[in-house]
Amino acid sequence: MTTSPAASVLFVCVHNAGRSQMAAGFLDHLAGDRVEVRSAGSVPGDQVNPAAVAAMAEVGIDISDQAPKVLTTEAVRASDYVITMGCGDACPYFPGKKYLDWTLEDPAGQGVEAVRPIRDEIRALIEGLIAEIDARQLER
Repeated sequence: MTTSPAASVLFVCVHNAGRSQMAAGFLDHLAGDRVEVRSAGSVPGDQVNPAAVAAMAEVGIDISDQAPKVLTTEAVRASDYVITMGCGDACPYFPGKKYLDWTLEDPAGQGVEAVRPIRDEIRALIEGLIAEIDARQLER
């Protein structure tokens, strides 16, 4: 018996190279197949930030195989949660979606030492998001 995911989450930042990739990696790792995970950028970079890859590897999560993806209307439409991290007005709005804006420092151009606290803040936010998704499932 296959069950559908409890929720679909889209993480969006400008370059889809740091914050949104780390968030997607944490959610995929911590929630597994209970949650469908997407990430995208309004102006995707060429590669995932190496410092973000290194910081995530330190906590046992490999995001080295990920690549920045362009934000599409379809990705937003297919998601229950749209979590922005500094993409501003570039994100299309659809009624019925839960929009959250997480204010996080941009790790672009920073070393792994500077990325660690951002990574840890993202993990805490992801743990709260999973608790919210689980609580909403219980209400159904």
